[in-house]
Amino acid sequence: MVPIFREILIPILAVFTALILGAVLIEISGVSFIEAYRGLFEGMFGSRRALIETCVAATPYLLTGLAVAIGFQGGLFNIGAEGQFYMGALASVIVGYTVQGLPAWLHLPLALVVGAISGAVWGSIPGLLKARLGAHEVINTIMMNYIALKLVDYLVKNVFRDPAASMDRTPYILPTAQLPRMFGPDYRLHAGFLLALAAVVFTHWLLFKTTLGFEIRTVGANPGAARYAGMNVAGNIVLAMAMAGAMAGLAGVGEVLGLNHTLPAAFSAGYGFDAIAVALLAKSNPMGIIPSAFLWGGLRNGAGLMQVRTGISIDLISVIQALVIMFIAANQIVRWIYRIN
Repeated sequence: MVPIFREILIPILAVFTALILGAVLIEISGVSFIEAYRGLFEGMFGSRRALIETCVAATPYLLTGLAVAIGFQGGLFNIGAEGQFYMGALASVIVGYTVQGLPAWLHLPLALVVGAISGAVWGSIPGLLKARLGAHEVINTIMMNYIALKLVDYLVKNVFRDPAASMDRTPYILPTAQLPRMFGPDYRLHAGFLLALAAVVFTHWLLFKTTLGFEIRTVGANPGAARYAGMNVAGNIVLAMAMAGAMAGLAGVGEVLGLNHTLPAAFSAGYGFDAIAVALLAKSNPMGIIPSAFLWGGLRNGAGLMQVRTGISIDLISVIQALVIMFIAANQIVRWIYRIN
């Protein structure tokens, strides 16, 4: 079998196998898996609104998945996308409501750039610790997640809280900082979706078509050989983590500027952690992030209708996602089941 075809086929078979096992669990619970999956798939893309909502759900996965994939390409395990997501959201919302008097063509890009820089700075800290002190990025990024979560929670509740609000949140951003809706006010899909797709294309070009991307991938594959070839190993480690942080920060920016228009305390739904699964399913290939993010977003969006139609717990989707991750991580199981060499 052609290697590239095999690399594409195995993730597809992993998803297929997870759905089969999910169907068995549904039948054991006394519900028809056909009805359950019909509700799931209709919720994913059974109508115009469902398809648009799937795109909405996929948008943060596109960017946070990229954040993890860039780390993998650089030989780094970036578990800090959640914290980078938070810091990007916080910075953009502050710019969104405090900076006044600017036209939209200037205010919106400013909020986007500041959010991306905030995520990049937060991501570069564990990169710098790794490059200079040899501190393991997994431990550092996990700790940075907790710092970001608690810091944002404190700032939203005590520093940037809207005194007129009945809940802990910041003031609403100004209209000039809002990402425009793509299909009018009746639909939630915003221009951040196009920005996320552009980020995927840009990342693929950077990693596979430029000298800088070649250096990042070489450092990730073999730091010793990269150093012998004269590459700046420490600099590329920091750069890869900064790029990853910028992507995760943009994901947080999109949630604030495109959907919520404010930042409530503890608002994230775990996008940064789900991003690890998205990147694994995509084999850390930026273009593979697109179908992977749409699958994760679709499962998230369709789970509600499946639950309404059949009474099946929405947690079954988490089980299916876990099975997908298991089959991707232990792909020898998939190879053995389907006799793939």
